[in-house]
Amino acid sequence: MVHHREFFRQFRQQFETTGAIAPSSRFLAKAITGPLVQKQRQSENGAPLRVLEVGPGTGAFTKLIVRQLRPQDQFDLVEINDDFANLLELSFENDPHWNNVSEQSELHRCPLQDFDAAEPYDVIISGLPLNNFSPELVASIFDQFWRLLKPGGSLSYFEYMYIRSAKKKLAAKSERERLHQLDEIIKPFLKSQRFKRSWVFLNVPPAWVQHLTAPATATPSHG
Repeated sequence: MVHHREFFRQFRQQFETTGAIAPSSRFLAKAITGPLVQKQRQSENGAPLRVLEVGPGTGAFTKLIVRQLRPQDQFDLVEINDDFANLLELSFENDPHWNNVSEQSELHRCPLQDFDAAEPYDVIISGLPLNNFSPELVASIFDQFWRLLKPGGSLSYFEYMYIRSAKKKLAAKSERERLHQLDEIIKPFLKSQRFKRSWVFLNVPPAWVQHLTAPATATPSHG
């Protein structure tokens, strides 16, 4: 309940960066963490995986990730919202499942664009509300995703079903133009890099999870 109260408080105050209109369901969490489980099964001799969660918020996905981590895996979280970050830190201190992996986990309080890592990641799971952002910001976020992922690594993010297409028909001209520009940035990646799309109807609202594979070399999203 603490997590839900904090979510709705932040939603009222900071919709642009909170994005979701309700806490994500366990069904959405299971779908978005699917590639992590798959890579763990495929890792040779139990080789360690590096996992990054971007925009974890109150931890709807994190609480499943911490249960899936193996002792050899490394887990980083990037959260720009201080109130959410404080809540996540409390969970690592007080929740037994989170505390079990606290030594192999690190929380970074910064925008994704300011985050740097010594080594690339096998898996990135993103809760960022891309549909709320400017085209320039979304382009820079995807650039950073590809910089942080190993070749062949997986990126998973979610979006609410048909929201962008509906807004493009109903919104004001400036908003329609912004959404059209988002399509121009995101659709080429979905066409060339997507290996799966998960449909999650048991969520409010229903959502798609887009699963993409990192290109063999960096692929800038803008010139």
